[in-house]
Formats: sequence, C-alpha cells, structure tokens
Amino acid sequence: MGPNGAGKTTLIKLMTKRLEPDQGFVRIAKNLEEAYFDQNRITLDPTKTLWKTLCPEGDHIFVRGHYRHVVAYLKDFLFTSAQAKTPVGALSGGEKNRLMLALALAKPSNFLVLDEPTNDLDMDTLDLLQEALDEYTGTILIVSHDRDFLDKVCTSLLYMKGDGTITEYVGTYSDLLAGEKERALNAQKKTTVKKVVKTASVAEVPASPAPKKKLSFKEQHLLKTLPAEIEKLQTRVAHLEDKLNDPTFYAQNPDEFNKTTIDLTTAKEQLETAEMTWLELEILQEEINQKS
Repeated sequence: MGPNGAGKTTLIKLMTKRLEPDQGFVRIAKNLEEAYFDQNRITLDPTKTLWKTLCPEGDHIFVRGHYRHVVAYLKDFLFTSAQAKTPVGALSGGEKNRLMLALALAKPSNFLVLDEPTNDLDMDTLDLLQEALDEYTGTILIVSHDRDFLDKVCTSLLYMKGDGTITEYVGTYSDLLAGEKERALNAQKKTTVKKVVKTASVAEVPASPAPKKKLSFKEQHLLKTLPAEIEKLQTRVAHLEDKLNDPTFYAQNPDEFNKTTIDLTTAKEQLETAEMTWLELEILQEEINQKS
C-alpha cells in the first residue's frame, strides 16, 4: 500500500511478469498457479453473458475443490438467476467488479493477485470478499486504499512511501500508521534547532510544550464531519469509474473522457487525504483519552 503514483500496480506487474524490469530478474516457482484481478476489468468480454464468462462449457464450474452450478455460484456474488444470461456489457461498474472477483476466485490458484478489489463494492459484497479471502489457502497479494479492509485481511504490508523505497511491515495498517507517526515525531525532535536566547551570559531554554489534553475545535469538527465527506468522495469515485467503464464513452466524447479521467484522479487523491486525516485524528483522540 502507499499513495497514488508510488508504483503499487507497477510492482505487481513486475512480480507477475506482466512488465519486464529495467534490471534484475523475477523468479517464478514452477508450481505457481496465479489468478489475477485487474482493477481496469480489461479481461472481461462485454459481449459474453455472465454464464459464459464463468462457464464457457456446460452448466457447472469447479471452485476450490467442488463443482457448483454456475447460477448458484453467481448468487454467492449477489447476482440473480435472470442476470446469468445478461451480457457483461450491460452490468454496472460495481457488478463488473463482482463478476471479476467471482472469476478470479473460481480459477485454480495458489497465488491470488487483487489490484483494488474493493472499488465499487457495497458492504454485503465486501463481507463476502473477506470471507472468501479468509478461506483461501494460498498467498494473496492485495493493493487497496480501503484501510479497514487491509486491517481485516492482511498479515503483512509492503509499504511504499513514494520515494522508491519499499518496507515490509508485519501487522495492520493502523499499527503501521501509528509507528510511522511516532518515528516522524522523533525525527522532527532530533532535527529541530532550539533557539537559545542569552542574557547576561545566562541561556534561557523555552520550556517544552505541555502534552495535548484535547483536540482543537477545528480537529473535533474534522473528526465529526470527515466520515460524511469520505462517503461522498467514495460515491463520486464510484460514479466516475462507472462512467469510464462505459466502452462507448471515449468514442462518443474523447474530451469528456479525458476530463473524467482527471476528475477521477483528483477525487481519489482527495479521498486518500481525507481518510489519512481522519485516521490520524482518531489515533490522536485515542491517545488523549488514554492519558486523561
């Protein structure tokens, strides 16, 4: 995980040999069976039905050691029986995401790669995804901006600050954030130059500021209002992604397509900033509560 532009998707493409490295090499185990979930959903054929996408032949699909009827399996991902014969192109962005998840989780694999799997997913589908990942017996590599989701399903993080470095961290994202915050504060203390005012050869050093006893009015306001703002931004991101997922959008209006792409990047950056600010304030409030 890391900020936009840090290279998360690039790293995944390098590790799965979808992109050749400038130097060095990637060694793939002979017994590796990979299933890949692409955030752009480019592997879906819009002309195929959901049934044929999951089950090109017959009516049963082999999923994690058991045969399932394709309609029953689709219902696991909140699709109706009628939608089984619907073309993929008629699905919304969120439904395409669910279908991609169903497709990725149905493939025989011991290495599951999920690039932004939580985009456009409602709470029911998120719960379903978490259960499926808990039951998965192989290794899972996930890129996600959903920090609560990462806390629930991940045991180790590859943290990319955006400066080209990658740090492995065992634990949750919340633990990592608290640790990074503490390290940043310690580094700031070490590098801060203290001004010493000398009067009559006596050095007077300013007293250390008292520990913070409560959040400021502005911080309290942000803590209360940011969840609603985050929800609005999530809705906007989902809306813009739905527009961009329309295969006819670019051909009909290239300028609007480019503008929407820029708007989506901006909205994602705003969402990440809002989530980070809220999480930092939550941690600060917990620290204050523990001291009081």
